[in-house]
Amino acid sequence: MFTPKYPPQDTAPPATAPAPSVHTPAPLAQSTPAPVPVAPVSNRPTVQLTPGSALALAAGGGAVVLVVGAVLVSLLLAVAITGVSVAVVAVVLRLLIKDLHKH
Repeated sequence: MFTPKYPPQDTAPPATAPAPSVHTPAPLAQSTPAPVPVAPVSNRPTVQLTPGSALALAAGGGAVVLVVGAVLVSLLLAVAITGVSVAVVAVVLRLLIKDLHKH
C-alpha cells in the first residue's frame, strides 16, 4: 500500500546505429566542443488549456465559490436566528418568573 508506484519503462525500440562510413579524422589543431547535455523527454501528457476549457474552468470555480458562500451565509443566518430566539425566550421566562414572585 505504501510502496511507490513507478511508471512503466519506455517501450520504444532502441535506435539503430548508422551504417559505417568512411571517416576522415579532424585536424589536430582544431578542438571539438564539449557535448551539450540533452534533457530527457517526458512520456507524460501535457495539459493544454484552450480558451473554451479555461472559461469552463473559471465558470466551475465561480460556481463552487457561490455555492460555498451560500452555504456559509445560510449557516450564519441559522445561528443568528437561533441566538435571537433564545434571547427572546430568556426575556419571556424572566418576565414570567418575575411576575410569579410578585403574586
